[in-house]
Amino acid sequence: MNKIYAQAPLPFQGQKRRFLKPFKEALKANYSKNYIFIDLFGGSGLLSQWCRECFQNATIVYNDFDNYSQRVANTERTNVLLNIIRDLVKDCAQDKLIPKPIKESILKIIKTEEMASGFVDYITLSSSLLFSMKYVTNYDQLAKETMYNVVRKNNYENAADYLQGVDIVHQDYRELFNRWKHLDNVVFLVDPPYLSTDCSTYSSYWRLSNYLDVLQTLQGTNYFYFTSNKSSLLELTDWMERNMNAKNPFSGANKVEMNVRMNHNSGYVDIMLWKKKCSL
Repeated sequence: MNKIYAQAPLPFQGQKRRFLKPFKEALKANYSKNYIFIDLFGGSGLLSQWCRECFQNATIVYNDFDNYSQRVANTERTNVLLNIIRDLVKDCAQDKLIPKPIKESILKIIKTEEMASGFVDYITLSSSLLFSMKYVTNYDQLAKETMYNVVRKNNYENAADYLQGVDIVHQDYRELFNRWKHLDNVVFLVDPPYLSTDCSTYSSYWRLSNYLDVLQTLQGTNYFYFTSNKSSLLELTDWMERNMNAKNPFSGANKVEMNVRMNHNSGYVDIMLWKKKCSL
């Protein structure tokens, strides 16, 4: 039996850990190993991993939209860098600015690693060097940032089994959708970058038209869709249905909401919608 992951093993912006219970409850109550689960925007792979946990023998396709599996595969290399960084900042005050000479030393060892191996997990390193949920994805971005001593105290656990039993692909979500949309026993997991939220760690820029295009994957399909109240997509689709006779893909869908606090005076609502078109 593989380890059960309640959250992704490495930092990821927007992972769905808050929906663990309702997501798995909906899966078990409505689906079985006879269904095929297609994770169109795989993100951290957490949704795919939960599907695998619920249905060990089901076909699960994880579209690694952001190359998360590469980050997981390089966990030990990231730990080595973190060990060196911990030693460099050992005399720096916790949560305080890292002095410029030490910052330059950190940048030097990161650059050396990238030149030697061709890979550095900048997103994971960001969580140990930058404040306020700020992430960068390359060396030039990191070099411009002010660094703080928020270095993780312990190494990340090796998660070699995290995506075991899941088929990993790297495709445009539209190509993947078109390949599977004709089958009745397919469930689409649809978790695109949230509209009107920080999408800095995603590999491409998303505009409103991109989000609206994604809604086409929900028409007449089994789906789980994730959004937030910041996007206003639910209000938009409801308005279009009432005023323009447009089909609302969320009509009749089940909805679960989670309040998310960013700090003492700000927050938002995370939303999971799911719909089953018919029984097999």
